[in-house]
Amino acid sequence: MNKPLKVHFTGICGVGTGALAVALKKSGWTVTGSDKGFYPPVSTALTEAGIPFYAGWHPENIGEVDIAVAGGVGTSPSNPEIKYFREKGIRLVSFAEAVGEFLVQKRSIVCVGTWGKTTSSSLLSFIFDKAGMNPSYFSGGVGIGRDAGALTDSEWSIIEGDEYQVSIEERRAKFFHYKPTDLLMTAISWDHADLYPTEALYMDAFKKLLANLPRKGKIIYCVDNTNLVSLISETQSDGAHDPDSFVSYGASENADYRYENVSHTKLGLSFDIVYRNKTYHIKSPMLGTYNIENITGCFAMAREQGIAPSLISDAISEFPGLKRRLERRFESTDGHITVIDTHAPTPEKAKSGLESVREVYSGKIVAIFEPNIGGRQRASAYMYDNTFVDANTIFIPRLTKLKIDESLKEQPLEGEELTAIIKKTHASVEYIDNDDELVSAAIRYASDITADNVIVFLGSHGFRGMIEEVVKKLAEKK
Repeated sequence: MNKPLKVHFTGICGVGTGALAVALKKSGWTVTGSDKGFYPPVSTALTEAGIPFYAGWHPENIGEVDIAVAGGVGTSPSNPEIKYFREKGIRLVSFAEAVGEFLVQKRSIVCVGTWGKTTSSSLLSFIFDKAGMNPSYFSGGVGIGRDAGALTDSEWSIIEGDEYQVSIEERRAKFFHYKPTDLLMTAISWDHADLYPTEALYMDAFKKLLANLPRKGKIIYCVDNTNLVSLISETQSDGAHDPDSFVSYGASENADYRYENVSHTKLGLSFDIVYRNKTYHIKSPMLGTYNIENITGCFAMAREQGIAPSLISDAISEFPGLKRRLERRFESTDGHITVIDTHAPTPEKAKSGLESVREVYSGKIVAIFEPNIGGRQRASAYMYDNTFVDANTIFIPRLTKLKIDESLKEQPLEGEELTAIIKKTHASVEYIDNDDELVSAAIRYASDITADNVIVFLGSHGFRGMIEEVVKKLAEKK
């Protein structure tokens, strides 16, 4: 569509829908929204963009709109607002369809993978911006000092490609709507067991995505991920892609873009990228050694698209990272307690996040963990073995009911059950269903005489304001 329209988002407070809503608002659209609940940082971004929204599903509040977007928990056919749009003949599209229609451009770089895709898509769009290429972009995470999405007139778009289902009615992966001409592939490890009951089905989604790529489209992939290497090998053997399309990155000696000489401190990351016997020194203010893979992948993709290495390095050094990606929410003046918020809704992501925290903090680590629905499937229970070895204690809060299909015979794990599973390999884990009690317990545990202690929130939801309450109480103690 060539002119700004009026759009209503049913389910606006998801990280994806929120980013798209802000992008459309800033390009001239009239945007409104609704959702079951509103949590920072998405609710904050919506408010700052001047987007009005309300809690619950109320068709009488919508007014005249040209198009409606359904996303997050708002996709159910029984939702009163969804029924209203259909009864009134208002065009209704899913979030993924909207991204594909309004943000995806002629040159579409899509970042995919079980982990790393959010940071990679955000950093890559930042690099392209600094290079003057002005891409449209979308990332499923709110940037620090930067919007999570933008709509421009450039021929380039950089999109985070989620493998989760489009909607309740369309169960295929969102990334099929983004028409990639090039792919940045970070990692593949079986996830979302509620949608992909077997590992083979999960792998098959990525296999189909690769099959749809243009013959000369760049495939930048992490050579250190076994599943990804197997998938790439299978793809190379079919002969459908130009041999020069495949470019690897990682720590492995056979990586086309190899990183080495890693340093990780409270100030961030420092390392080298070696490509064809040339060495490029990289500095980043981000925490987390896992980000070295993301940064190297972005360096490779940007260079393969013709951006000068010196410009790429400068952009990386300026990129502050994302909210909820090892984001420091509080640091006491004496360095005694730090509060970190990080998106880690699966066992693997929680383990990786804790490893990164332990690398730079020497005191006690208090972990508050809430998995996503995929991480609460009973088939995923084995994945929690030794996940929390870098934490001194773990608290499991009352788990959210969002995205739970109560008609299913086998319901996801509840907090007490998850606690019992984690206890098999970790002695100190406790389920606390009262938020105030959990906040007090976390602060008490982290406030002993040892220094350099950390309270780290690991999950995908807003923890019902617990993070803000911890920060508030610690600030009052200063």
